[in-house]
Amino acid sequence: MCGIVGIVSQREVAQVIYDALLVLQHRGQDSAGIVVGDENKLNLRKANGQVSDVFHTRHMRELTGTMGIGHVRYPTAGCSSSAEAQPFYVNSPYGITLAHNGNLTNVETLKSELYQSDLRHINTESDSEVLLNVFAHELQSCGSLKLTADEIFTAITETHKRIEGAYAVVAMLTGKGIVGFRDPHGIRPMVYGKRETSDGCEYMIASESVALQTSGFELIADLQPGEAVFIDSAGEIHQRQCAVATELNPCIFEYVYLARPDSIIDDIYVYKARLRMGTKLAHKILRQMPKHDIDVVIPIPDTSRPSAIELAFHLGVKFREGFIKNRYIGRTFIMPGQQMRKKSVRRKLNPIDIEFKGKNVLLVDDSIVRGTTSKQIIQMAREAGAKKVYIASAAPPVRYPNVYGIDMPAANELVAFDRSEEEIAKFIGADWLIYQDLDDLVDAVQEGNRRVKGFDCSCFDGNYVTKTVGDEYLDKISTLRKDSAKDKGEEQLNVVGMDLHNNA
Repeated sequence: MCGIVGIVSQREVAQVIYDALLVLQHRGQDSAGIVVGDENKLNLRKANGQVSDVFHTRHMRELTGTMGIGHVRYPTAGCSSSAEAQPFYVNSPYGITLAHNGNLTNVETLKSELYQSDLRHINTESDSEVLLNVFAHELQSCGSLKLTADEIFTAITETHKRIEGAYAVVAMLTGKGIVGFRDPHGIRPMVYGKRETSDGCEYMIASESVALQTSGFELIADLQPGEAVFIDSAGEIHQRQCAVATELNPCIFEYVYLARPDSIIDDIYVYKARLRMGTKLAHKILRQMPKHDIDVVIPIPDTSRPSAIELAFHLGVKFREGFIKNRYIGRTFIMPGQQMRKKSVRRKLNPIDIEFKGKNVLLVDDSIVRGTTSKQIIQMAREAGAKKVYIASAAPPVRYPNVYGIDMPAANELVAFDRSEEEIAKFIGADWLIYQDLDDLVDAVQEGNRRVKGFDCSCFDGNYVTKTVGDEYLDKISTLRKDSAKDKGEEQLNVVGMDLHNNA
């Protein structure tokens, strides 16, 4: 999960890209980058850290140009190396910079092809660099010095044939324009829009509609699966379907947790979908516990709040804010190691004792992944005086790793792996636990747009929509994603940080 943006204008674009990345910060907090094209010169700034930490006034002054792309990164294997900050750049052909959201599932095969057949060198462990080189090779194979829209779309068509997995991509072709394209299943989101100015029409491509809205751009549409859009340097827009077999299967976890509630993804309002999740969950509670003794519903902020509000309404019980969130702590779900997540929970949330004391409390979370955060929060509720602590998840049990750009851990580190709901409740210390049914989750999201016939629900049902994910690949990513491996990497980074400090 990353955030991407691209803009073509007749005016300076760096500030608009910066503002868009701030709005997309929830999609990645590991690193940020902006590259701007000033005719045939590229101005790039990228580094580890959040947007406001990476870009200062002196950096923004140097980012001159009328087209550019930006990226906020979330590492799917726990690696926080600044070498993997995006956008990536290759000088041949034309000078191409690229930013990518998603994950390629055939990256090892592609690396071999790039070295042995395409004669290209890969310098990092990032699949985004691999994707860039595949696209660059296909562009060089069919392109000319002039480079027409038809040639660009042909290169994208050939790129689709070679790569597998989830990808939403923006790329800048130096001096020529910006292109965006989405994988044939539309797993990761991508939208585009325009803004009329006194200098002409500007176009933006972004991960979420909220990035357009906050900058005054009008949302035109989502890119369809396999579709590409090219905005040339003159501000003309070109579109084409570049994949042969397409089927819209957006990631359902975008609606559960990843996306901002004020975004619209594939014509589905995320906020409305989360309200409907709460309604469905309330109906299930009433079926299973018609004479419940719940005194108050309390959300685990922030993503679960819409579901919790609607759930409380349908149960006929009070809704209360029971935890105050420290806004200066990042999203614990996307922190790279278990040690860091553990440290962050109590620094991030503080209970309001009076809302818990002597009450039977129903905590509502968007999902339960590892279970360690839930365990700490339930303990905090008990320490605040709760008589009983129940917990409800707006999503079904997460039993399988996600391979399409979400950093879920190895399967055996998921709390729902090989455990019943009763065993999970005991593990996290809850008096009772209830999960959303998958059919109800799908229906809650699909109600916003019945034209979406299916979703990627692989982390819940183990059905990988690209059909090319096998046991060997799952075993490999499990090794990379084990919390022990991430914590080791975190310790190494801390040692490096100490050495740098001592040598300063």
